Amino acid sequence: MAGPREGDTAPDFELQGTEGPFKLSEHRGERVVLLFYPADSSTVCTKQFCSYRDRAGDVSALNATVVGISGQDLESKEKFIADNNLQGVPLLADVGLEVAKAYGVHQRILGTKRAVFVIDEQGVVRHRHQNPLSLTFDDVDSLQQALAF
Repeated sequence: MAGPREGDTAPDFELQGTEGPFKLSEHRGERVVLLFYPADSSTVCTKQFCSYRDRAGDVSALNATVVGISGQDLESKEKFIADNNLQGVPLLADVGLEVAKAYGVHQRILGTKRAVFVIDEQGVVRHRHQNPLSLTFDDVDSLQQALAF
């Protein structure tokens, strides 16, 4: 298994996002949830992010900074948000897939795998979960459980 394991320091990165640039190290002192997903506007990804939209209050109550990361560009992410009235979870453009590779969630043919990383206030990975076929996703309840450390 490539990428950081639980207990490892999370690799720092900076990506452009739908709410401006996001640099992981600038969020020290906060819990951060990284939601890697295969593609904007795909069936399962749309269900995933619409579920977060529909439970926006619960997402806010997680007491964590939550961001989505995939390989499409910012224009694709803005269209995905507009088409589905998404809110509450900024989307980050990992166009070169460098962040997915650093976190061990990139497959050469399939691209970015669906995965969740929970990073604590000190920048340490406290939870890592991958959905091998990317056909299911972690819902808000699963994220609450992952943050209960």
